[in-house]
Amino acid sequence: MRTLFHSDSCKETQLNVLNPQSWLQVERGKVSKVAAQASTSIGSLVKVPEPPIVPHYKPLDYVQVLAQIHEELESCPPDERSNLYLLQFQVFRGLGEVKLMRRSLRTAWLKASSVHEKIIFGSWLKYEKKGEEFIFDLLASCSKCAKEFGPIDVASELRVDCSSCSSEIASISGRDSVETVIFRIGNDRIHCDRQKMACLSSPFRAMLNGCFSESYSEEIDFSENNISPMGMRAISVFSSTGCLNDVSPELLVEMLIFANKFCCESLKDACDRKLASLVSSRQDAVDLLECAIEENSPILAASCLQVFLHDLPDCLNDDRVVEILGNANGEQLSIVVGKASFSLFCLLSEVSMSLDARSDINVLFLERLVQCAKDKQQKMIAYHQLGCARLLRKEYGEAEKLFQEAEKEGHVYSIAGLARISYIKGQKSWAFEKLNSLILSSTPIGWMYQERSLYYEGDKRWNDLERATELDPTLTYPYMYRASSLMRKQEAEAAIAEINRILGFKLALECLELRFCFYLALENYEAAFCDVQAILTLSPGYRVFEGRVAATKLRMLVREHVEKWTTADCWLKLYDRWSSVDDIGSLSVIYQMLESDAAKGVLYFRQSLLLLRLNCPEAAMRSLQLARQHASSEDERLVYEGWILYDTGHCEEGLSKAEESIKLKRSFEAFFLKAYALADSSQDPSCSSAVISLLEDALKCPSDRLRKGQALNNLGSVYVDCGKYDLAADCYVNALKIRHTRAHQGLARVHFLRNDKTAAYEEMTKLIEKAQNNASAYEKRSEYCDRDLTKADLEMVTRLDPLRVYPYRYRAAVLMDSHKEKEAIEELSRAIAFKGDVHLLHLRAAFHEHIGDVIGALRDCRAALSVDPNHQEMLELHSRVNSHEP
Repeated sequence: MRTLFHSDSCKETQLNVLNPQSWLQVERGKVSKVAAQASTSIGSLVKVPEPPIVPHYKPLDYVQVLAQIHEELESCPPDERSNLYLLQFQVFRGLGEVKLMRRSLRTAWLKASSVHEKIIFGSWLKYEKKGEEFIFDLLASCSKCAKEFGPIDVASELRVDCSSCSSEIASISGRDSVETVIFRIGNDRIHCDRQKMACLSSPFRAMLNGCFSESYSEEIDFSENNISPMGMRAISVFSSTGCLNDVSPELLVEMLIFANKFCCESLKDACDRKLASLVSSRQDAVDLLECAIEENSPILAASCLQVFLHDLPDCLNDDRVVEILGNANGEQLSIVVGKASFSLFCLLSEVSMSLDARSDINVLFLERLVQCAKDKQQKMIAYHQLGCARLLRKEYGEAEKLFQEAEKEGHVYSIAGLARISYIKGQKSWAFEKLNSLILSSTPIGWMYQERSLYYEGDKRWNDLERATELDPTLTYPYMYRASSLMRKQEAEAAIAEINRILGFKLALECLELRFCFYLALENYEAAFCDVQAILTLSPGYRVFEGRVAATKLRMLVREHVEKWTTADCWLKLYDRWSSVDDIGSLSVIYQMLESDAAKGVLYFRQSLLLLRLNCPEAAMRSLQLARQHASSEDERLVYEGWILYDTGHCEEGLSKAEESIKLKRSFEAFFLKAYALADSSQDPSCSSAVISLLEDALKCPSDRLRKGQALNNLGSVYVDCGKYDLAADCYVNALKIRHTRAHQGLARVHFLRNDKTAAYEEMTKLIEKAQNNASAYEKRSEYCDRDLTKADLEMVTRLDPLRVYPYRYRAAVLMDSHKEKEAIEELSRAIAFKGDVHLLHLRAAFHEHIGDVIGALRDCRAALSVDPNHQEMLELHSRVNSHEP
């Protein structure tokens, strides 16, 4: 998801406020004049802002909430499902699970019970995929249509019940009436069929066939009814044919108003649908939506809404759009969006928050969200989000009231907002007591200790932040605070080690920025240069020092103090850092190489590989797109297009692109892509020979050793799967000869399969010694040693990367084997508290079942199926446990 909160910015000329030049105006090898004032300068550089109160739904027990949602989805009416999936989305957003968030939105779209929900959730998904529109074009080039979130035909989706008068003609048979009636409008006389006009509505029927004087008149004056002669002629044609051919939009509006006035439902519906089909631009939608609301035309209104929402976020820069959507009353909203007003304002506030969380527009949409909230969960989400916006705007009184309302509805996290406001008002002890009481009265969560620490000093603050990290290691503020405290104490090595703890498993930009500041303060310009280039790779527009300085500007300043590298130097540095599994260092080198005349397509492609390894899929996709744009040949471009398609789940289309590329030129990357995609797309064991052949073809083509090492490693894996251990070992050894360090893991596997566990352990030890990022190596090595060493390795894995779930599962299984059921469940719960993982939930559900806790097992089953609805073992366990529910 996009960044929700932006720091206050000021002009670039205020760069000297933090005086970074004082750190940069140093001749290499000489001592800075500022060194004597180091402690003061370091303090200004390493100041860590308080963690924000985030506008997210954070229930005390998200597992229970997910389970409840799953249970309700099993029995709720169809028109309530999308709201439940939206709530599920909010839970996953609080957990930071981007993929699960998108899946919930997609399911809400698929399960939409109204055209309005389809428009809202389809537009939301389109907004989330902003920048990926080119993928649709790639799929079209493979003869596959994928514009699933494109505009829908509102008229065909939204049916309006229009009573017809045709059956009533019989009731007036035998009457003495003139068959033609003339409507006079000014000097124009429009001849109409009396009976067909009478069928348009009850008022017309009464007027033309009732007891009124007009019923017996051949000519009726219609000059005062706001209809033009041309409009009346079109109505006459419609009364005879039921069609509105070649009628201008202006005339259609006139006819719509007329139809509404005279209750001509079929004419109104036809005008509504025809106008809806003509809405194609924002201007059209703005012009017509007011009319749609006034004339109660739901099809036209929905079509206008769709145009607005498909134009997010740009349409929010249009005051007219904001005015229409933000100020519609309840009745008007029901015309525009039916019963989906809460979903609409969830989307609009989400977009406005990403643009500027302090803006009046964001507050306007959040106020409407509060008004539209119906149930308890909707109210706590709406109150809390508006409270966060008010807090950012320093409107403390209003924010306090909103957080109080959210807390009353049951949103405990809003207490953090109340405590923050109390502290601002000088009531520090109240803030502390509120959080202290919360910790003592509930199962504590990491954020509780993080928030309480703000009202402590010294060791007590440090202790609370240690506890916060223990409960939720994904919180960045505790690491940053500890690291900056150590830096201020001149314990630079310990400070960098502390910030490296989180950077080892979570590439948070604010943490990378803090390390950059440390290196800057220490005058380690090469390391600082590396970090700022990694920051710019991840976020090209990033601003440091609380948003006051563009990172690009600091990079230019630091660059003056770093040795210039030639292209050859860069390739050597890249080779060295890639081989030592230094992904951040590799990113930095590639960023620098992109300034040279080197082939940019290849470099952007390498960049994308590193970003995927660092779990930055959005940045990786951006790099792949840049690789495609800078491809030096058609065959190279096809390869990058193939990877784009493969990475977005279109494996067969990726395979097709690889084959197209090979037809143009036999290249390493084309063969490698084809082998990779084929291995993934086919479940047939016989395809292994084809994959082997393709990788062998790839190795015959020119390429650098970095990529050839990867191909040898992959080839070794295929040989292992085929039981050809000697050939696999040869591949891994050859990969190691060209310093493909990860090949140690493959060779260890071969040793293990040959029943040489000691050699496997030693091989993994070599990988651990060489790799900078080695949590996965410790995890793999744990498979090749006795229980005590396994336990030690897995404890190390959890220290290096607490997000890896296997160590928790292993330790829990060992405890369960030792009949320590309570401790086993606690071990799993420790990880589940901050990571919604289906494997952890599955194992805990099985443990609950084993000890006879059916309710606990059922809760975990339902929550796990919210995370992965198609997990087969989970489905089976859920079915079994469900049958035992009392």
